[in-house]
Amino acid sequence: MEFIDQLSGVLSQVRAKRPLVHQITNYVSVNDCANIVLAYGGAPVMADDAEEVVEMVSIASVLVLNIGTLNSRTIQAMLLAGQEANARGIPVVLDPVGVGATRLRTDTAQRIMTEIKLAVIRGNASEIAVLAGEIAATRGVDAGSTAGNTMLLGQELATRLGAVVAITGAQDIITDGCRTILCDNGHPLLTRVTGTGCMVSALVGAGVGVTEDYLLAAAAGLVSMGLAGEYAAEASSYGNLGAFRSHIIDFIGNIAPSHILAGARIHVHA
Repeated sequence: MEFIDQLSGVLSQVRAKRPLVHQITNYVSVNDCANIVLAYGGAPVMADDAEEVVEMVSIASVLVLNIGTLNSRTIQAMLLAGQEANARGIPVVLDPVGVGATRLRTDTAQRIMTEIKLAVIRGNASEIAVLAGEIAATRGVDAGSTAGNTMLLGQELATRLGAVVAITGAQDIITDGCRTILCDNGHPLLTRVTGTGCMVSALVGAGVGVTEDYLLAAAAGLVSMGLAGEYAAEASSYGNLGAFRSHIIDFIGNIAPSHILAGARIHVHA
């Protein structure tokens, strides 16, 4: 219960501090990522031109890098922004969308991991497996299959990078290499709407922008999105995907600490 209390506290801090979440993200989900941060209580900015990202990130609370629709221009902007964030002590979140599907994605993710100190990496099981050096079957942005133990891979990657690794799936895994949290919130319909993973990373970013306990921030974001999926599925009669997408934003806009206290299904892995 103490950890769940702390999770609800992250939401309260986001609402009180209104962190500026600088996102260099993909054009498929950019609007949803901006809206989910606004609904959560943060302030989004989506600057992605190399001419302004250094200046923009200098006033941000956190930087979120999402490689979903890469091109040479945004790769340069991500590296410039990430390096400036590191120089200023601003935390960086990486969403390695579809890593392993193409050489460009894999090389870019590896370069970001090498050149930029990361606070959190948020991905699905196959994406995390690729970053950890395992062979994984990845189909675009969809979760594929992995040969290794997902939790162990996440713990090893977290320890190697000194970062929190958050793995979304049927059961979410959040680990800093020492502490590992398992979360059972969510709904299968979250996999039927594009951009929900990107939105999770945006929520994680908002939390990272208000607390130095990045494990706690990541867990708060995943629990919040899981609860939103559960609510949206019920509110949309479990099948109307357009309504489901809208209800996700509705729930996040109205989420209160009491929702987390009553609905979070998490436990600490011994």
